[in-house]
Amino acid sequence: MKPDPVADYVISEHARFEMNRRGLTEDAVRLVLSSPEQRIDIRPGRVVFQSRITMDEPAKTYLVRVLVDIDREPAEVVTAYRTSKISKYWREEP
Repeated sequence: MKPDPVADYVISEHARFEMNRRGLTEDAVRLVLSSPEQRIDIRPGRVVFQSRITMDEPAKTYLVRVLVDIDREPAEVVTAYRTSKISKYWREEP
């Protein structure tokens, strides 16, 4: 079952800095939050939303992970990154 999307959120200054440094666009973060493939609870109030996204030239599939504090209104994106090590973070459904 796909997790619920996050529509109302802000991106922290730290997250913007890290996204820029890591070459991750706000569009990619928006895509993950609007249609996450997985949600992983880190601790009360903080979750990771993640999705596999194809990007770059030549095209390559990455796992984009967005850490979000959901215990506030609006939710706050803490940081975001992409990794090619999909199997390290992907959770198989039981």
